[in-house]
Amino acid sequence: MSELIANTIESIKPLDKEAMAKARARQDTLTKPPGSLGRLEELSIQLAGIQGKTMPQIKHKAIIVMAGDHGVVAEKIGNWPQEVTAQMVRNFLRGGAGINVIARQVGVRVIVVDMGVATDLKPDPALLSKKISYGTQNMTLGPAMTAEQAVKAIEAGIELATDETAKGIDIIGTGDMGIGNTTASSAICAVVTGKTVAEVTGRGTGLTDEQLAHKVAVIERALRVNHPDPAQPLDMVA
Repeated sequence: MSELIANTIESIKPLDKEAMAKARARQDTLTKPPGSLGRLEELSIQLAGIQGKTMPQIKHKAIIVMAGDHGVVAEKIGNWPQEVTAQMVRNFLRGGAGINVIARQVGVRVIVVDMGVATDLKPDPALLSKKISYGTQNMTLGPAMTAEQAVKAIEAGIELATDETAKGIDIIGTGDMGIGNTTASSAICAVVTGKTVAEVTGRGTGLTDEQLAHKVAVIERALRVNHPDPAQPLDMVA
């Protein structure tokens, strides 16, 4: 683990329980049935705990969308070719994707980052490049990344969040783009939760029963090949 990652973990503090209690008490004084706003109330109380304020402030907002390709696409686990990743990045930059529409409605900046798209993207002032490599390797044949690449990927996220914090950001949302991403995330989910691959793997972009069974089999093969250890998160990500 790098010094930056270790220091970042060390700096993460528990939620401010006092601020949360005051925020919860304030909720109970509002002219509405208790709990009637459902998840919104829970989120506002959690945000109070994060910011340490009874009434958290959300003025400066950003969504960071990180794009990267997955080598496991070679196993034909989806309905779309890898080239769609780069096409979607261009769509984000044009403001034409779903997240762009939602962001405009609520006044959120969209930050687009090339973490590892499998091609060179045309330079754009709105595109940040943190490219680790031209996509990952096929995880059914061995590690998707080297240990060094996994560390660089985590550090890139820390650096982006630190830069935004210095600008006075109040809240950050995260997202990713990359054909094959739900295959990789399902593999990680199975390892972290201890559940079977079939339990945590979905249809992605609308797979048929046969395609879903193939996707599950591919992930199971990847886990057999790599033997990821949930107690070693960086190794697991790699």
